Order: sequence, then structure tokens, then C-alpha cells
Amino acid sequence: MIINPKSIWFLFKELHMNQMKGLTFKGRCFYSLSVFQNLETTSQKASVSSIETSSNTNEPPKIKKQKFISHEVAIRLIKREKDPQNALEIFNMVSDQRGFNHNNSTYAIILHKFASCKRFEMVHAVLHQMSYETCKFHEGIFINLMKHFSKFSLHEKVLEMFNFIEPIVRQKPSLKAVSTCLNLLVEANEIDMAKEFLIHAQEKLHLEPNTCIFNILVKHHCRNADLEAAFEVVKEMRKSGVSYPNLITYSTLLDGLCRCGRLQEAIDLFEEMVSKDQIVPDALTYNILIKWVSQGGDVDKGRRILDFMRKNGCQPNAINYTTLMHVYCEQGRLEESETLFSEMMGCFGDKVDMVGYTVFINCLCKSGRVDEAIKVLGKMKENSCMSDDVAVRVILTALCSDRRHDEALYLLQRLSKEGVYLNKECYRIVLNVLCYEGELDKAMELLGMMLGKGFWPHHATSNELLVRFCKAGKVIDAAISLFGLVNVGFKPDPHTWGLLIDLNCRERRLLPAFQLLDELCYQ
Repeated sequence: MIINPKSIWFLFKELHMNQMKGLTFKGRCFYSLSVFQNLETTSQKASVSSIETSSNTNEPPKIKKQKFISHEVAIRLIKREKDPQNALEIFNMVSDQRGFNHNNSTYAIILHKFASCKRFEMVHAVLHQMSYETCKFHEGIFINLMKHFSKFSLHEKVLEMFNFIEPIVRQKPSLKAVSTCLNLLVEANEIDMAKEFLIHAQEKLHLEPNTCIFNILVKHHCRNADLEAAFEVVKEMRKSGVSYPNLITYSTLLDGLCRCGRLQEAIDLFEEMVSKDQIVPDALTYNILIKWVSQGGDVDKGRRILDFMRKNGCQPNAINYTTLMHVYCEQGRLEESETLFSEMMGCFGDKVDMVGYTVFINCLCKSGRVDEAIKVLGKMKENSCMSDDVAVRVILTALCSDRRHDEALYLLQRLSKEGVYLNKECYRIVLNVLCYEGELDKAMELLGMMLGKGFWPHHATSNELLVRFCKAGKVIDAAISLFGLVNVGFKPDPHTWGLLIDLNCRERRLLPAFQLLDELCYQ
């Protein structure tokens, strides 16, 4: 029988709420673990018959027999626990079982938990404990920790984690560990650290750099537009006889040359890669040339590259098509963009991704063909491709530019009901136009929809909307909007406050006026 995780959670919740009052966290964990084991080992039905509850519900439940917690169950419990301190208690608790010894997997999950929560002092405490363990550890633990520390810009700690590998894993770091550490330092632009690390790896670890390590250096030089240094690294690769340039090496060099405007040299290098080194380019390598050649103004040459790759047995991917479509669109050549979209649909059918649809929708809207863009949006739904907020924003902007406010508002409502995720910018686009066009009733309707979804307008739009309500004499709409906006943190400008109070006084609505004054004093 497969146990439904929701059923497990519901049972835990009920037990914690009704039968586990007054227990310490450790007691609750023991109790939950016992129930969890019963659920896992029962083949036909879940039973909690081993638990005897006291007649007094305030007393802790008595557990007849506490079952052994395996490493797999312990890992799942630690992974589910959000509080790192509670995760540590589970980690320590299961180790108290007779015959239980932590292994690489349990240490890996607790370290991952601590590092994810930025509890680095706990990471070091666990690493200290690991140095006394007799079980076999793998360097993957430290590679993961290096990534965590790099994410938080703790680059010295990245090196420290690398240096922990040999004493705890009890073997020299692999080339994978070396390349990971080097890449993290280079990506963070810690070049001096990276150089010292590489020298250390060569002298102390007797490192023979592989292709991956050389490629990291090539990438660094290309990003800094130092192409001569990048080509020197490639020469060293050829001399080594072990680390020969591969497709990644050439792709990085091609991108570097194109970024520096040296397109012809990039094409020459591409031909050298194919003819001299017999390296077959993939769609991503072709896309480097397509992108830079097209953006350089020769989009027709980019199209010829697309045809060339197809003739040479490399099927273009969606990125190749969308790159060209985007450039054609920027140049106002909608017909060519439509042709490419049709080709892409012919190749991939209903597998065309969201980016491809969005680029084509943008092309249609830029040429004033908004109705066709809306049809393409519907086609996305038919092909089970969820439209993103970018495509919707493009259509809404086009509708509002054509003063088709009703259709924009209807589209917002329809997509929301269909479950399409729309961010606050989609709503703001329409609200801004409704506000400044004086469509106050529709603006009020949309504002209510936004606040109900937890979105709110720009500060300037909120003030403008309240001012327009006041000038139109819509005192009730102004008051409702004000209190709704204030609840989400909006603070009207002094001028807006003055208009609101003046309007309520002129309408002899003194109680709302006093409420507004109180709110103003509070603000």
C-alpha cells in the first residue's frame, strides 16, 4: 500500500494538537517517529494500536514499543524539518539508538540543512565531529558546501571546505572538486584567490589540469575581453596532449570573439573547429553565430546559418528560431518572422515553448495585429503551453495603447479565472490607463480585484486615483479605496489627504472626516 504523504501529515497534526500537549520537542519527535514507522510498515492499513493513551489527555501518550529508525527515515524527517535546531535534535536523537551510526548520507543532509539556513557555526561543529568518525565520507558533501558558501559570497570558506576534503574524506580531492572550487572563485571574480588556489593545487596536489579546468580559464579571459590570453591557454591545452580543446572550448572562444565585434575571426575559427579538429557543432554553438551575426545587422546571414546547420544534420532548436524571430521583429520584418514561426511549429508542433510564443506575440503586437496575438495566446492554451506574464503584458499594453480598455479588463478577468498566473504589473498596466483616461468605475472594479489578490498600484497611481475620485465627487469610492490602500501600507500625499477631508466635510459626512483625520495623525 502506498502511503499518502497528506494523510501522514494530517495524522501528525491531529496527534500533536490533541494528544501531545505538554511534551518536549524530543518527546514529540519520538512519538511522531513511532507513528511514521507504523504507517510505513503496515501493508493493508495504518494502525496506531501500539499507542496507549491515558484517560487524562494532558498526560504524555505511552508508547509500547519504540521501533528502530532507519537512515532513510531519519533523512526524510530531517529534510522535512524547517527549523535547523529541531533538525539537529532529530539528528542527535536517532544516533542514541542502539546499533545506529550516522553515515555519509545523514551527515550530508544535516550539513545541507544548516548551510541552507546560514547556520555556519553549526556546519563547523558537525564537520569537527565528522573528523572523529570512522565511516567513509565522499567529497560530494564538500562540493555542495562550497556552492552554499559561494552563494553567500564567503569565498574564504569555499577554500576552507576544499581543504577539509583530504583530512575527512581521507583521500586527495578529485579533479571535479578542483574544477568546482576554481569555477566558483572565477565566477565571483576572485581572481587572485583563484590563482593562488591553482598554484597550490599544482604544487601540493600534483594536479594535472584537465579540459574542464582549462575551459574555466578560457571563460575567464573571454569574459574580460582578453582573447589573446584565452588563445594562449588553448595553446597550452594542445601542448599537454591530455587536455585537448573540445566543443565547450570553441564555443567559449566564439562567443568571446563575437562580443568583441570580431565576427569574421569567429567564423574562421568555426571552420577550423570543424575541418581541423573534426569537432561537430551543436545547436547552441550555431546559436552563438546566429545571435551575433543577426544582431550585427546581417540577419539574412543568420538565416543562412540556420539553413546550413539543417543541411549538415543539426536540427535547429527553439532558441535558434526565436533568436532570428526577435531580430526580424526588431527590424520590422514581420513576414520573415511569421515564416520562421510556421517552420518552428512544423518542427516542434505542440512542443513549442513559452519563449517562442512570446516572441511571436510581441512581433504581432508591434505591428498592430493585437487580435491575432490574442488568438496565438489561445493557441498556447490549446497546446498545453501555459502563457507567462510577459506575453500577457505585451498584449495588455497593446490593447491599452489602442484605447481598448474594456477588452484589456475582460482579458485580465478571463485569464485570472482560467488560472493563468498574472503578476502585479499586468494589473497595473490596465489600472494606470483607466485612471488617467478617467474610467473611474472600471478603475474601482479593477482596484478591488487587485487588492483581493494582494496586489496594489504604484504610489503615484494610487494618489491620482484618489484625487480623481474626489474631483468627481465620488466620496464613497474614495473612502473605500483609501482604507483598502492604507491596509496594504499606502500613505497618501498631504494634498490627497486634504482633498479627501474637504470632500467628506462638504458632503456633511463628519464621522468619515474625523476617521480620516485620526488616520492622518496615526500616519
